[in-house]
Amino acid sequence: MTSLVVSESSVQRYTLSDPDVQLMLEVRDDSAAAFEELVLRYQGRLVGLLTHQVGSRDLAEDLTQEVFLRVYRARKRYVPGAKFATWLFTIANHVASNALRSRSRRHEVKLGGRASGPMGAHPIDAIAQASSSQMPARLLAKAEMRQIVVAALEALNERQRMAVLLSKFEGLAYADIAEVMDLSPQAVKSLLCRARGTLREVLEPYVEDGNHPNMKRNGN
Repeated sequence: MTSLVVSESSVQRYTLSDPDVQLMLEVRDDSAAAFEELVLRYQGRLVGLLTHQVGSRDLAEDLTQEVFLRVYRARKRYVPGAKFATWLFTIANHVASNALRSRSRRHEVKLGGRASGPMGAHPIDAIAQASSSQMPARLLAKAEMRQIVVAALEALNERQRMAVLLSKFEGLAYADIAEVMDLSPQAVKSLLCRARGTLREVLEPYVEDGNHPNMKRNGN
């Protein structure tokens, strides 16, 4: 969430530079149209990101609604101390972490097939490229490669997976990811480095030999 103490210069900078911050300020003033516009802009992105984080499209849709409910409830306290997307994904990260902890306590870990969702192929392709710097001569169908990368994401622990999703799906800089995850930029860099190593380790045997990874989610 936004810090209780935000400098006036930061407020002015984000207000002037981020159209979504401007919309959220209208939401703060009870504009239903502005809130609907933010939902339109971010609903698909949140559902996609949360689907990969929690392993269930249905749960991700429920969590997305919870995120927007939290945004609306917090509207009167909103202060633009960061880009709107950073603030929103911070809320989403908390919601996803709470859901995963709750599911873990109930011992109901279900990893069904993942729907492709609204993200499209490009973010998955970005992860694939980042995870294997030298692709061998064996060519993979794009759909097949996407399935493999999704499976490989399950080899990551919760924090590594979120860092990768924010970096490769949303294109967030280290500083923004650090704010979302309440870490230092150096810690984010370390998380992403370890995650890339894990993804490369999982993907390379498949790319070279055609062995489909059958991964289960790691602990944290």
